[in-house]
Amino acid sequence: MNPPALLALSPGQLDAASVQAFLGAARRVFERGWRGLVLREARLSDRDYVECARALRSIWPRAAGGWLCVHDRAHLAAALDADALHLGGHSLRPADVRPWLAPGVQVGLSTHAGDDAQTWDGADYLVHGPVQPTNKPGARAPIGFAGLQLAVERTPRPIWALGGLRPEHARQVRGSGAHGMAVLSGVFGAADAAEAATRYLAAWSAAESA
Repeated sequence: MNPPALLALSPGQLDAASVQAFLGAARRVFERGWRGLVLREARLSDRDYVECARALRSIWPRAAGGWLCVHDRAHLAAALDADALHLGGHSLRPADVRPWLAPGVQVGLSTHAGDDAQTWDGADYLVHGPVQPTNKPGARAPIGFAGLQLAVERTPRPIWALGGLRPEHARQVRGSGAHGMAVLSGVFGAADAAEAATRYLAAWSAAESA
Protein backbone atom coordinates (compact mmCIF):
# COMPACT_ATOMS: atom_id res chain seq x y z
CA MET A 1 0.00 0.00 0.00
CA ASN A 2 1.10 3.60 -0.49
CA PRO A 3 2.69 5.39 2.46
CA PRO A 4 0.41 7.48 4.66
CA ALA A 5 0.45 11.22 4.02
CA LEU A 6 2.57 11.86 7.10
CA LEU A 7 5.81 9.94 7.58
CA ALA A 8 8.05 10.15 10.63
CA LEU A 9 11.73 9.28 10.36
CA SER A 10 13.29 7.70 13.41
CA PRO A 11 16.01 9.74 15.16
CA GLY A 12 18.95 8.24 13.25
CA GLN A 13 21.19 8.12 16.32
CA LEU A 14 19.78 5.23 18.33
CA ASP A 15 22.02 2.75 20.08
CA ALA A 16 21.07 -0.36 22.01
CA ALA A 17 20.66 1.67 25.20
CA SER A 18 18.23 4.20 23.73
CA VAL A 19 15.93 1.87 21.78
CA GLN A 20 13.44 1.34 24.60
CA ALA A 21 12.86 5.06 25.09
CA PHE A 22 12.27 5.42 21.35
CA LEU A 23 9.80 2.53 21.33
CA GLY A 24 7.85 4.20 24.12
CA ALA A 25 7.68 7.43 22.15
CA ALA A 26 6.68 5.51 19.02
CA ARG A 27 3.81 3.87 20.87
CA ARG A 28 2.50 7.22 22.06
CA VAL A 29 2.79 8.70 18.55
CA PHE A 30 0.82 5.79 17.10
CA GLU A 31 -1.85 6.21 19.76
CA ARG A 32 -2.32 9.81 18.59
CA GLY A 33 -3.20 8.56 15.10
CA TRP A 34 0.14 8.78 13.27
CA ARG A 35 0.59 5.82 10.96
CA GLY A 36 3.80 6.10 8.87
CA LEU A 37 7.31 5.36 10.20
CA VAL A 38 10.71 4.95 8.52
CA LEU A 39 13.30 3.18 10.70
CA ARG A 40 16.66 4.67 9.68
CA GLU A 41 19.18 3.62 12.31
CA ALA A 42 22.61 3.01 10.81
CA ARG A 43 24.29 2.76 14.22
CA LEU A 44 22.33 -0.32 15.26
CA SER A 45 23.78 -3.73 14.52
CA ASP A 46 21.60 -5.98 12.40
CA ARG A 47 20.62 -7.87 15.55
CA ASP A 48 19.56 -4.74 17.43
CA TYR A 49 17.86 -3.34 14.33
CA VAL A 50 15.82 -6.53 13.92
CA GLU A 51 14.75 -6.49 17.56
CA CYS A 52 13.76 -2.83 17.31
CA ALA A 53 11.84 -3.33 14.06
CA ARG A 54 9.98 -6.37 15.38
CA ALA A 55 8.95 -4.44 18.47
CA LEU A 56 7.77 -1.58 16.26
CA ARG A 57 5.76 -3.94 14.07
CA SER A 58 3.93 -5.16 17.16
CA ILE A 59 3.02 -1.65 18.34
CA TRP A 60 2.61 -0.32 14.79
CA PRO A 61 0.41 -3.10 13.37
CA ARG A 62 -0.68 -3.16 9.75
CA ALA A 63 -4.15 -4.28 10.81
CA ALA A 64 -4.58 -0.91 12.55
CA GLY A 65 -3.22 1.05 9.58
CA GLY A 66 0.41 1.03 10.62
CA TRP A 67 2.95 1.45 7.81
CA LEU A 68 6.55 0.48 8.65
CA CYS A 69 9.51 1.09 6.35
CA VAL A 70 13.03 -0.36 6.59
CA HIS A 71 15.78 2.08 5.60
CA ASP A 72 18.59 0.68 3.40
CA ARG A 73 18.73 -2.83 4.92
CA ALA A 74 17.18 -4.64 1.99
CA HIS A 75 18.32 -8.01 3.32
CA LEU A 76 16.07 -7.55 6.36
CA ALA A 77 12.90 -6.16 4.79
CA ALA A 78 11.20 -9.50 4.18
CA ALA A 79 12.07 -10.94 7.59
CA LEU A 80 10.69 -7.85 9.30
CA ASP A 81 7.35 -7.86 7.48
CA ALA A 82 8.03 -4.31 6.30
CA ASP A 83 5.61 -2.41 4.11
CA ALA A 84 8.43 -0.70 2.24
CA LEU A 85 12.17 -0.40 1.79
CA HIS A 86 13.60 3.11 1.55
CA LEU A 87 16.85 3.77 -0.30
CA GLY A 88 19.13 6.75 0.23
CA GLY A 89 21.22 8.57 -2.32
CA HIS A 90 24.17 6.20 -1.92
CA SER A 91 22.15 2.99 -1.72
CA LEU A 92 21.58 0.33 -4.33
CA ARG A 93 19.25 1.20 -7.18
CA PRO A 94 15.56 0.31 -6.82
CA ALA A 95 15.76 -2.18 -9.69
CA ASP A 96 18.65 -3.97 -7.95
CA VAL A 97 16.75 -4.63 -4.73
CA ARG A 98 13.34 -5.43 -6.17
CA PRO A 99 14.09 -9.19 -6.63
CA TRP A 100 14.90 -9.47 -2.92
CA LEU A 101 11.55 -8.14 -1.76
CA ALA A 102 8.26 -9.87 -1.18
CA PRO A 103 5.37 -8.96 -3.48
CA GLY A 104 3.65 -5.82 -2.32
CA VAL A 105 6.67 -4.32 -0.57
CA GLN A 106 7.20 -0.85 -1.98
CA VAL A 107 10.51 0.82 -2.75
CA GLY A 108 11.03 4.46 -1.79
CA LEU A 109 13.92 6.66 -2.86
CA SER A 110 15.46 9.87 -1.51
CA THR A 111 15.83 12.40 -4.33
CA HIS A 112 17.09 15.95 -4.78
CA ALA A 113 16.87 18.86 -7.18
CA GLY A 114 19.19 18.33 -10.13
CA ASP A 115 18.89 14.55 -10.11
CA ASP A 116 18.71 12.77 -13.42
CA ALA A 117 15.11 11.60 -13.27
CA GLN A 118 16.16 8.31 -14.90
CA THR A 119 17.82 7.39 -11.61
CA TRP A 120 14.34 7.33 -10.08
CA ASP A 121 13.32 4.38 -12.26
CA GLY A 122 12.02 1.46 -10.28
CA ALA A 123 10.94 3.48 -7.25
CA ASP A 124 7.31 3.43 -6.17
CA TYR A 125 7.48 6.75 -4.33
CA LEU A 126 10.00 9.54 -3.72
CA VAL A 127 11.01 11.62 -0.71
CA HIS A 128 12.26 14.92 -2.09
CA GLY A 129 14.07 17.85 -0.52
CA PRO A 130 15.28 19.63 1.42
CA VAL A 131 12.32 21.95 1.02
CA GLN A 132 13.17 24.27 3.91
CA PRO A 133 16.49 25.02 5.66
CA THR A 134 17.65 22.30 8.04
CA ASN A 135 20.35 21.97 10.68
CA LYS A 136 21.77 18.83 9.08
CA PRO A 137 25.54 19.20 8.55
CA GLY A 138 26.38 19.58 4.87
CA ALA A 139 22.73 19.86 3.87
CA ARG A 140 21.90 20.94 0.34
CA ALA A 141 20.37 24.32 -0.35
CA PRO A 142 16.60 24.33 0.24
CA ILE A 143 14.44 24.15 -2.87
CA GLY A 144 11.39 25.89 -1.43
CA PHE A 145 7.82 25.02 -2.29
CA ALA A 146 8.28 26.13 -5.89
CA GLY A 147 11.11 23.61 -6.24
CA LEU A 148 8.95 20.95 -4.68
CA GLN A 149 6.23 21.64 -7.22
CA LEU A 150 8.78 21.35 -10.05
CA ALA A 151 9.75 17.90 -8.77
CA VAL A 152 6.10 16.87 -8.62
CA GLU A 153 5.68 17.96 -12.24
CA ARG A 154 8.74 15.94 -13.35
CA THR A 155 7.43 12.52 -12.42
CA PRO A 156 4.21 10.53 -12.14
CA ARG A 157 5.52 8.97 -8.93
CA PRO A 158 4.02 10.26 -5.69
CA ILE A 159 6.34 12.57 -3.75
CA TRP A 160 6.68 13.24 -0.03
CA ALA A 161 8.33 16.53 0.91
CA LEU A 162 11.25 16.49 3.37
CA GLY A 163 13.41 19.02 5.12
CA GLY A 164 12.66 21.60 7.79
CA LEU A 165 8.91 21.15 7.55
CA ARG A 166 6.71 22.30 10.41
CA PRO A 167 2.95 21.90 10.87
CA GLU A 168 2.29 25.34 9.42
CA HIS A 169 3.82 24.22 6.12
CA ALA A 170 1.17 21.56 5.54
CA ARG A 171 -0.99 23.73 3.30
CA GLN A 172 1.96 24.72 1.08
CA VAL A 173 3.08 21.10 0.75
CA ARG A 174 -0.43 20.08 -0.16
CA GLY A 175 -0.70 22.94 -2.64
CA SER A 176 2.50 21.85 -4.41
CA GLY A 177 0.86 18.58 -5.43
CA ALA A 178 3.02 16.48 -3.11
CA HIS A 179 1.29 13.52 -1.50
CA GLY A 180 2.56 14.26 1.98
CA MET A 181 5.30 15.30 4.39
CA ALA A 182 8.20 13.35 5.88
CA VAL A 183 9.60 14.74 9.13
CA LEU A 184 12.56 13.90 11.34
CA SER A 185 13.22 16.47 14.05
CA GLY A 186 9.60 17.63 13.92
CA VAL A 187 8.34 14.48 15.66
CA PHE A 188 11.02 12.25 17.17
CA GLY A 189 13.33 15.20 17.68
CA ALA A 190 10.67 17.09 19.64
CA ALA A 191 10.55 17.27 23.43
CA ASP A 192 7.16 15.54 23.34
CA ALA A 193 6.86 13.41 20.20
CA ALA A 194 3.18 12.63 20.75
CA GLU A 195 2.17 16.27 21.13
CA ALA A 196 4.22 17.18 18.06
CA ALA A 197 2.55 14.40 16.07
CA THR A 198 -0.86 15.74 17.07
CA ARG A 199 0.01 19.20 15.72
CA TYR A 200 1.14 17.80 12.37
CA LEU A 201 -1.95 15.61 12.09
CA ALA A 202 -4.26 18.53 12.77
CA ALA A 203 -2.43 20.76 10.29
CA TRP A 204 -2.53 18.14 7.54
CA SER A 205 -6.22 17.48 8.11
CA ALA A 206 -6.90 21.21 7.85
CA ALA A 207 -4.85 21.42 4.64
CA GLU A 208 -6.80 18.56 3.09
CA SER A 209 -10.08 20.25 4.01
CA ALA A 210 -9.08 23.66 2.65
